Amino acid sequence: MTQAPPSHDATDPVDAGPSADDQDPGSSATQSGPRRESARVLRTLSPAEARVVAVLVEKERTVPDTYPLSLNSLVAGCNQKTSRDPVMQLAESEVLATLDDLKGLSLVIESSGGRVLRYSHNLDRVLGIGRESVALVATLMLRGPQTAAELRANAERLARFADVSSVEAYLEELATRPVLATGGLVVLLPRRPGSRESRWAHCLCGQPTEAMGGVASPASGSAVSGGFGSAGGFNAFDDGLQGGAAGAAELARQISALQSELADLRRTVARLCTALGEPIDPPGADQG
Repeated sequence: MTQAPPSHDATDPVDAGPSADDQDPGSSATQSGPRRESARVLRTLSPAEARVVAVLVEKERTVPDTYPLSLNSLVAGCNQKTSRDPVMQLAESEVLATLDDLKGLSLVIESSGGRVLRYSHNLDRVLGIGRESVALVATLMLRGPQTAAELRANAERLARFADVSSVEAYLEELATRPVLATGGLVVLLPRRPGSRESRWAHCLCGQPTEAMGGVASPASGSAVSGGFGSAGGFNAFDDGLQGGAAGAAELARQISALQSELADLRRTVARLCTALGEPIDPPGADQG
C-alpha cells in the first residue's frame, strides 16, 4: 500500500519519460515519479474537459479490458449518475469538441482500435505526477470536494493508500505543484460551520473561491456547468440545513445521490459474492 510521496526536485530533467505505472512514489526514496512531458503551465480547464479526463483515468483503472475508451463509452462515463458530483448531461457532439481541445493540450491521445477511434488520457505526464496523485486528482474532479478520509475510500479502486495521513501527504505535495497559472493542483478549503474535517478541492477548473466561503448558492450555476458553489457543485449538508426551502431541496438531492451510490455498492458486492460463490444475503437478513 502507498506511503507518503517523495519530494520533487525542480531541477529534474523534463522529457516524455515512462508511464506513471512504471514508477511507484512510495516504493523507494530514490524514485521521483514520472518525468514531465513539458514544462509549460496548464491553462484552466472547463468542467466538461475535467470530466472527460477524469473519466478516462477512472476507466483505465476499473475497466482495463475496454480501455482506451470508444466515444460511446466515454459519453456514458461522463453522464454516469453514480459517483459523480455534479451529474452532467453532455451530448456526443460536446464530448467530441472537448476531446479536440484536450488533444491540443496533450491531455488526451486518440488511437485507432478496430473500426472505431479510441481515447486515452495523458494526465500523469502532462502534470508530472504519479499514479496515486493522478487517482486523487481524478476523484476530486469526479466527485467534488472531499475530506482526506473520503478520498481514501472513494479512490480505492484507482489507487490504495496505507492510511489517511498518506493521502494527506500526497495532497499537500499536490498543493505546492506550480503546474497551473493559478497555483497548485489542489487546495484545502476552510472548515465549514459544524463540520469536523476540512475538505480538499481540485483547482484544474480554477480556484473554488465561492466554495471556500461556506455559503450555499443553490440558484447559481447548473449541474451541467458544475460551477463552484452551485447546487450541483460544492454544497454540503450544513448548507442545506441553513438555506431554507432551497437548502432543503439541495439536501434532498444529496440524499438521493447517496442512495444511488449505496445501490451501486450493493450491486458491486452482489457481483463479488457471485464470483466467489458466496450466498447473497438480502439487506437486513441478519437482523432479528
